[in-house]
Amino acid sequence: MAAIASLQSTMASLSLTSNSFFGQRVSFPLSHSPVKITDKQCQISMKLKRWERKECKPNSLPVLHKMHVKVGDTVKVISGHEKGKIGEITRLFKHNSTVIVKDMNLKTKHMKSREQGEPGQIVKIEAPIHSSNVMLYSKEQNIASRVGHKILDDGSRVRYLIKTGEIIDSAENWKKVVKEKQSEKEEKTN
Repeated sequence: MAAIASLQSTMASLSLTSNSFFGQRVSFPLSHSPVKITDKQCQISMKLKRWERKECKPNSLPVLHKMHVKVGDTVKVISGHEKGKIGEITRLFKHNSTVIVKDMNLKTKHMKSREQGEPGQIVKIEAPIHSSNVMLYSKEQNIASRVGHKILDDGSRVRYLIKTGEIIDSAENWKKVVKEKQSEKEEKTN
């Protein structure tokens, strides 16, 4: 009973009076700057797993990481079960710093049948490798090296192998990669 009496007394003290602010206009000073929301929910167009979600930019897209490799580079795998193998990069995923190396890190995928009467399949696909597990490779001198950046006399910024001094980014290499991509797209459409 004492508890109920104390509760009623506190409720009586909280009763609204005529001079309360309810029903009155409240004006805020205009000198305040707009509030910035830092904890934004990551709504991204890429399909990331729940445990793979990364830090987002203000426009809700994932932060893209800079990588030392590009599509078309020859690399040597320096860790994992494919250690020591050499291959060419076919795809990059900048949101989680992974790369796909041609004919490396093959995983089996069980495909369901699409049409009735058609059997299912077991397909080998190339799985991504983290970019820190690959190192650029020189075919001429058969050596793996870290990458450096320098500016040439004509003002172009290029990547080079630190151990050998070999320039990786040349116009011929890029033309070759672009032609290969175009031929692949034509084959897929035909």
